[in-house]
Amino acid sequence: MPPPTLTTTPPLNLHPAPLTPEAFSEFGTAITSPLARDITTPPPESTLKSLSPVPVLANQSSALKYSPIGPMTDTYSTAPSGQPSSARMTMFSCFPRKLRHVARQNVNVFDVRILERHPYTTQTFTPIDLSSQPKTTTGAGGELVEEEPFYLVIVAPSLKGTTATARTDEGETVNVVDPPDLSRLRAFVARGGQAVTYGAGTWHAPMVVIGKRRVDFVVVQFMNGVGDEDCQEVRFGEGIAVEVSGEGTKKALAKL
Repeated sequence: MPPPTLTTTPPLNLHPAPLTPEAFSEFGTAITSPLARDITTPPPESTLKSLSPVPVLANQSSALKYSPIGPMTDTYSTAPSGQPSSARMTMFSCFPRKLRHVARQNVNVFDVRILERHPYTTQTFTPIDLSSQPKTTTGAGGELVEEEPFYLVIVAPSLKGTTATARTDEGETVNVVDPPDLSRLRAFVARGGQAVTYGAGTWHAPMVVIGKRRVDFVVVQFMNGVGDEDCQEVRFGEGIAVEVSGEGTKKALAKL
């Protein structure tokens, strides 16, 4: 059945920031290589301690191994059903999202209509077949045109120990336990060379791809097959929008 709709949603206009490990640490783990894209040989062993996380040489010194790069959390043992979980690897083919044009500001925005969370597991999204694409190309007028699709990471922590009022499609009033803290809702932009791990219990939007083509993600998480324990969702009316085409977003992408 469709998730309930929160009855009160404050108007929010978000400007996305670059996805970095430091900026995202409250919500989970941002995973990105510490090496520049154009590095084609392993750096000297004496310089490895300057990287974060610190790697070791592997594969006959032809590779660097970083371990661990992020937690894989499984707390299903505390779930009400007691149903055991197992690790699950899936793939999502995510197609470009429809955007809304705001004429008075001449920007495109993505309207956030739903957030979900996985209360007992982390969830990692790793894009494939994307980082090899060029970032930009030159348009007919000599301007730089964004070619490589990017994706939005929209997150909020849980308001633990509280409830929020929501309504079902049938008009029934229900309580949402540990609802999203919309006062701390954040948006980030990420490129194809980055993966993201949502912390257990972190509310997040379903994957939002911006660009001209789809992005395939390999997704790793734990599941036990009990609907509300695997995934919880809430919907919103109007009022939460993320700008995706303004100068702020371009500057954020340029930093990645």
